[in-house]
Amino acid sequence: MLRQEINTLLTPIHGFLHCQTPDSWIDAAIQPDNQSILLRDHANCELKASQTAMWLIRKYAVDAASGEQLLAWAKPYEDFVYRGVRDGIFHARKNGLSAPLTPKAGFAHGQALIDKMVRLIKEEFHHFEQVIEIMDARGIPYQPLEAGRYAKGLMRAARTHEPATLVDKLIIGAYIEARSCERFAKVAPHLDDELQKFYISLLRSEARHYQDYLTLAETIAGEDIRDRIQAIGEREAELIQAPDSQFRFHSGAPA
Repeated sequence: MLRQEINTLLTPIHGFLHCQTPDSWIDAAIQPDNQSILLRDHANCELKASQTAMWLIRKYAVDAASGEQLLAWAKPYEDFVYRGVRDGIFHARKNGLSAPLTPKAGFAHGQALIDKMVRLIKEEFHHFEQVIEIMDARGIPYQPLEAGRYAKGLMRAARTHEPATLVDKLIIGAYIEARSCERFAKVAPHLDDELQKFYISLLRSEARHYQDYLTLAETIAGEDIRDRIQAIGEREAELIQAPDSQFRFHSGAPA
């Protein structure tokens, strides 16, 4: 990806985020001892992103039968991560949706939510597969990792009544995707050629994911949500800048 294109992608990301990744996180990320953690947690983040998108579709946008289709789509990936089923994971590529999802009545934005989130899920599953392939080639076995504080800390900022909950969770999704994009770009120049090319290749999709989440939040809210974007952005920056005892892909400044 050309430097000019990277700058074009990152300019709105930097304008959206309230802080940049601390240099101390970059210093930790490039330590050889942390490469396994970085890759393992990156894989986890891709799966979590797909699961979050599926949860949003199932809760708000589709009927029960379509919800079961989504669960079947996710099963090979969840079996790999949570149940230790290591054989045949990449056969999951062929296990996409067996039929179009059916929007449920009563939610005017259901099809828009489905369309954007299904595309995101496809891409996140593919990215998960790519990370696992890189790990396999490097002799790094996949092992579970305890989740960091980042996502939970953001979710605590969400309001607890609808439709405000949905709007806030979409804004949170936008911040997570934007931060991922910013971190890929920040850390890539310090990594080996393979990882550098891989992380740079992810920038387009991560930038689009952030925009898709934000567009959905603004559309579904039907009103000015700049105050919510500001409040959640401030919380996100606090988590990124505060000392953090755990190193993870979205962790704060190393303590």
